[in-house]
Amino acid sequence: MTLRVLRHLAARHRTRATNHTLGLMLAFNAGAMNAGGFMAVHMYTSHMTGFLATLADSLVIGEFALVLAAIGALWAFMSGAGTTAILVNWARQQHLGGAYALPLLLEAVLMLLFGLLGAALQQWPTPFAVPLTVLLLAFMMGLQNAVVTKMSSAQIRTTHMTGVVTDLGIELGKMLYWNRAGTPRAARVRANRQRVRLFASLLLLFTGGGVVGAAGFQTFGFVWVVPQAALLLALSLPPLLADAQRLAAWWRARRGDGA
Repeated sequence: MTLRVLRHLAARHRTRATNHTLGLMLAFNAGAMNAGGFMAVHMYTSHMTGFLATLADSLVIGEFALVLAAIGALWAFMSGAGTTAILVNWARQQHLGGAYALPLLLEAVLMLLFGLLGAALQQWPTPFAVPLTVLLLAFMMGLQNAVVTKMSSAQIRTTHMTGVVTDLGIELGKMLYWNRAGTPRAARVRANRQRVRLFASLLLLFTGGGVVGAAGFQTFGFVWVVPQAALLLALSLPPLLADAQRLAAWWRARRGDGA
């Protein structure tokens, strides 16, 4: 993949092709982080449904430590999504090309922090190890999910597959639907085959990322986050470097005019 292509994947101006390509790559990353996170803390942090269920169940049975843990994960996920909104809107107001690159860069840095934190806590375990890791992972998942949601106008999700499976099932149902003879063309039920391919690809890449992430963490430990962070850096740095070059050229021209 050329630098020119990478420069446009996380750029401000979107096309259907760049949305789909970036969504598929981030689905792989989310699957890997979700599975790797489970290997680290024995908990999936990509979807909030489970945490809401834990919150409700724990309230009933009086497990208030679990209630606080669920609230913390929910807060971290929402904070990550909110951080993405702040970064993207700020970049748009500054007319930066890499509007969606900033949260991806932050996620890459936090992923490396997750690796360092996990490796350190393996050597010096503390009671706060699992809660801190869960909060960090949930924040990262919220950060990434909001990136894809904003760039695709909520048409693509990458950190949890419930909506993807639902949409895929709807399109498959349309494919199997029998249109009676004589049904007007405008009234016929037709599947959107492009959406079928997209949703199926998201599922496959999320699953493939989970397999790779689980195997990588099991084999190499927390150092496995380095190639995952490198993927996010490859997506985020080219548009940000292009912005930096434009700002440098503007600054040089301004200094020349001042002289």
